[in-house]
Amino acid sequence: MSLPQLNGEQRGEEILAVFDTAFGELLAADPAAFRVKFRKMAASAFAFYRGTACLFYHDVEAGSAARGESGTSRGPYLDERTCRVWIHGDLHAENFGTYMDSNGRLVFNVNDFDEAYVGPFTWDLKRFAASLALIGYAKALSDDQITELVRVYAGAYRERIHALATGAKSDEVPPFTLDTAQGPLLDALRDARSLTRFGLLDSMTEIRDFERRFAPGGGSVELDAATRYKVLDAFDGYLETLPEASLARPDSYRVKDVVGRRGVGIGSAGLPSYNILLEGNSDALENDVVIYIKQAQTPAVSRHITDRAIRDYFLHEGHRTVISQRALQAHADPWLGWTELDGAGQLVAEVSPYAVDLGWDDIDDLEEIAQVVADLGRATATMHAAADDTSGESLVPFSTERAIDAAIAADEEGFAPVLVDFAHAYGARARADHQIFVDLFRNGRIPGL
Repeated sequence: MSLPQLNGEQRGEEILAVFDTAFGELLAADPAAFRVKFRKMAASAFAFYRGTACLFYHDVEAGSAARGESGTSRGPYLDERTCRVWIHGDLHAENFGTYMDSNGRLVFNVNDFDEAYVGPFTWDLKRFAASLALIGYAKALSDDQITELVRVYAGAYRERIHALATGAKSDEVPPFTLDTAQGPLLDALRDARSLTRFGLLDSMTEIRDFERRFAPGGGSVELDAATRYKVLDAFDGYLETLPEASLARPDSYRVKDVVGRRGVGIGSAGLPSYNILLEGNSDALENDVVIYIKQAQTPAVSRHITDRAIRDYFLHEGHRTVISQRALQAHADPWLGWTELDGAGQLVAEVSPYAVDLGWDDIDDLEEIAQVVADLGRATATMHAAADDTSGESLVPFSTERAIDAAIAADEEGFAPVLVDFAHAYGARARADHQIFVDLFRNGRIPGL
């Protein structure tokens, strides 16, 4: 990886400029939320990396410019088609977990599609590889061990893409479920299975006058009448975006209560959010459903994709997030939809009682880490293959798995080394950037905080 070499002060100014572009407007609107976000990012180099997809793509683009690459020649394995693949956009090692699909099946797969867009497929792979280097460093793995893990990931991705491109049957590339997953992935699925809708409801709601309502406190904010009206109007707009199959029982969408929300994650600081309590599939109180409405954000990768056909395909960022998730994730959340509120695009989805993220704290055995990394490589390939001419969207009108397979086949031996080199180089860059960021933050040099 080739990047301009800057001293600490120069790099600090560059980080601040990127942050201003990515976060400036939201930070000005809610500095308290960003103080929380930045303190979380200060905790470790990996937490910093998770919160700075904007900086990652700025650096990847700078590296391409330094090598004289542009357009569909942004690097190895990229051509007119492989530069136009639906990508996750923030594919790091902790953006995997469990969900209940529309068929009622617990699945382990990629999650969190807030940053999804259309772009070069290698950008997903590089972002994951660098995150793997950061996790490996935090676990005191040697450079050679990190190299081998990145090779395992690249090999598993390559193997699965080739299998899908050459017409492997679905039962030969099954999803990760309770029947097929192993190791920590199976542990996450079992943990998810032990969770219940009643448990989620019990943590967020209470019974008042024989009806379920949101409980006060815990990050919930009571809404004034005008705001409540606007949220309910946005909810009506959301219903129009759902597939017909999801609307089979209209009573399921009867609204019981609405609240605002505080306490968002690293990636959503400063974005307005609301929870809505719905009747669910029966009158029983234990089957109520909580959905959230959240202002969708501009994906970091979009600032580096200039194709107007891609930008103009989406009504707004809420529409983009939902269309991307439906394309990338087979049998997505049946409650997934979009709407508008105060002129901004909103993402709407269920607050799932069955969501368990992959945790790395207890995955320390090198052999077990390698097994997990291989599975995540396969999951990445399956995701890239899902979002193409078979997804129902016209934006990527070709077989992505065949395009990626052909591109890798042109230089089979060079594929893993490209990711290995990037992982080590950007892992080191992210660790150094984290220290620069901490010094900027604690010395009051981030404008607006």
